[in-house]
Amino acid sequence: MGVEIKETRVSDAEFEEMKTFVFDYLAASVEKEEEGGRMRWYPWHSAEYRHNHILNVVDLAEEIAREEGADVDVTRVAALFHDVAKLETDQELHAEAGARVAREYLESRADYPESFIKQVCRAVEHHSYQGDLDDLALETQCLIEADLLDKIGANGTALMLLRMGYEARTHMDADEMVDRVLERGYDAASRVESDTAESIAHQRLKRVKWFKEWLEDEIAGLGD
Repeated sequence: MGVEIKETRVSDAEFEEMKTFVFDYLAASVEKEEEGGRMRWYPWHSAEYRHNHILNVVDLAEEIAREEGADVDVTRVAALFHDVAKLETDQELHAEAGARVAREYLESRADYPESFIKQVCRAVEHHSYQGDLDDLALETQCLIEADLLDKIGANGTALMLLRMGYEARTHMDADEMVDRVLERGYDAASRVESDTAESIAHQRLKRVKWFKEWLEDEIAGLGD
């Protein structure tokens, strides 16, 4: 029996167009808010930061999907749209709203199969699911795992250190903030199911622990 070769449904050019649409949508979400958009009082909750987070999740989700045998096209498109409505909608509603935006885009831009659109929208809609990931489609699982992983490691640490300035903390609180990243990382590692995501989680946790040790070695008074 021959091996089935599945054609890519989303070309690189189409995917680049999607990236542009998502960033423009996020930027418009901020501009139309009189006070700068929801949660804009945290400086990293901007269109630029949210788009960067989305692209990080795309890369992670695609890596996990390839290693775990998930549909890569479904996974990467869902990852691209998963937070598209984050800056205009309440946290509890942004996943469902994002799925609607994804459907409207995919139905209007190209002749994508309904089955493909449905899979993408299902993954976007369920990406905030808090239960057992084994209950979900593999593509949704890959997306959730990638979303969790972007909050730990170097990116998560940098964001926590930025938060110190907003909270008027000094550098003497740095180890406490890094501890928050570790706590989040341990939680993420306990939730992921795939071997690929688990490996990435442990690698990132190792780096955060190393950074915390570095802080304690070089800043007097930390770790006492």
